Amino acid sequence: MTQLDAGSEVAAPPRGLGREFNLLWAGQSVSNVGDRVTLFVVPTVLIFLLGASAFQVGLVSMAQYLAIPILSLVAGGLVDRMEIRSLLIGCDLVRLVAIGLIPLAWWLGFLSIPLLFGCVAAVSAATVFFNIGYVPMVSAIVPASELVRGNSRLETSRTVAELGGPALAGLAYHLLGVVALVVDAASYLVSAVCLRSMRTRTPRVSGVRLWSRLGVGVRRNWQDPVLRRCTAGTLLANIGGPIFVTQLPVLAYQGLGLSAATLGAVMSIAAVGAVVGALVASRVDVWLGTGRMQGLAMVLHSLSGLGILATLWLPAAPVLAVTLGLYGLFFAWYNICSQSIRQRHMPTEDQAVIVGAYRTVTWGVIPISVFVGGCLVTALDVRLDLLHAALSAMAAATLIGVSAWVPLSRLQPLLDAEKVSA
Repeated sequence: MTQLDAGSEVAAPPRGLGREFNLLWAGQSVSNVGDRVTLFVVPTVLIFLLGASAFQVGLVSMAQYLAIPILSLVAGGLVDRMEIRSLLIGCDLVRLVAIGLIPLAWWLGFLSIPLLFGCVAAVSAATVFFNIGYVPMVSAIVPASELVRGNSRLETSRTVAELGGPALAGLAYHLLGVVALVVDAASYLVSAVCLRSMRTRTPRVSGVRLWSRLGVGVRRNWQDPVLRRCTAGTLLANIGGPIFVTQLPVLAYQGLGLSAATLGAVMSIAAVGAVVGALVASRVDVWLGTGRMQGLAMVLHSLSGLGILATLWLPAAPVLAVTLGLYGLFFAWYNICSQSIRQRHMPTEDQAVIVGAYRTVTWGVIPISVFVGGCLVTALDVRLDLLHAALSAMAAATLIGVSAWVPLSRLQPLLDAEKVSA
C-alpha cells in the first residue's frame, strides 16, 4: 500500500509477471493472430482455388482434430523427457514450415488437396506437443499464487485475436490470396524467437520407461479427486459444446437465412464478450474462489447458449450477438480456472504426462461429438424444418454442458481442504 497522507491509502499498481512470462506472452499473442488467418484462409483456398467439395473440406477440417486423440497420451510421456523450451521452439518451426509450404506449393503449381491435408495434419501434430509442453512452461515461470492472473493475460490475447483475426484474415486474403498464409508462418517465427530469448529451463524425467510415465498420467487423472472432477467436467463440456459450435453455421445460414457478412459481424461483436471475460477473470476469482468459479462458469456458459431459442421471436442477428457474447465470456472464465487449478495441483515435472492423458480423454471426444451432432440435426430435419432441427440439437447440447456442474460442484471444498492441510 502507498501512503498518500494521514488516513489515505490506495492500492499499489498490479505487479508484472516478469521478463520470462512477457516473452512467452508476446510470442503467443502474435501466434494467435496468425492462427486466425490460417483458420480463415485454408477453407477459402480449398473452396475457391482447389474447387473442393463439402466432403473434402470436412476431411481437411478433420485433420485439425485427428492428432489430439492419437498423439496426446504419448506426447505427454515424451514431452517430460525433453527440455520444454527447446521443444516449443521446435514445434513452432515445424508449424512455420508446414504453413509456409502451402503458398510455396501454390506459387510453384503443385498445391493439392492431399498436400493441404498433410500440412494441416502436421500443424495439428506439432500443436498437440506445443500445447502439452506449454502448460508446465507457464507453471515454471509464474508463481502458483499468480497463475490465474497469468492465464487471464494469455486468454485475453487469444480472445483479442478472435475479435480482430477474422477481419485481418479477410483483408489479407483479399490483398494477397493464398500468400496471406505467410502471416501465420511469420507469427510462428516470432514465437520461436521469443522462446529462444527466454532463460528458463525445465527439469526432465529420465530413467523411467515411457509406458510407466503414461500410466502415471492416466492414474493421476483418475485417482486424484481434484483432477478427476476437472476431467469429468471438461469431458461433459466437450460432448455438448462442439455440437453447439459446429451447428451454428447451419442455424445461421440455412435456418435463419443470415448472410456470411452478417454472421461475420455477429461473431466479431460476440468476441467482445470473451475479451471482457478474460479481463475480469482474476477479480472474479478473488471473489468466488477458483473452484467455485469454474463450476459456475460452465453452468452460465451452457445456459447462455439457450438464448438462441429467442431467434424464433426476435431479430436473429442481435440475439446471436448477445448469446454468443455471453457464451464466450463464461467460457473464458472456465478456461482460465481449469488451467490454473491443474497447474497449481500438479508437480511441474509431471504436468506434461498428466495433461497428455487429460487431453486424450477430454479432447478426443470432440470428433465423435461433431459427427453425432450432424447426424442428430439430419435425423430431426426429417420431422422438423431445418431451423427447428438445429435449434433442438443445439439446445440439447447446452444441457449436456450444464450437467458438468455435478462433478465440478465439489471442487472448491476440495481446494479449501488442501489449503488447510498445507
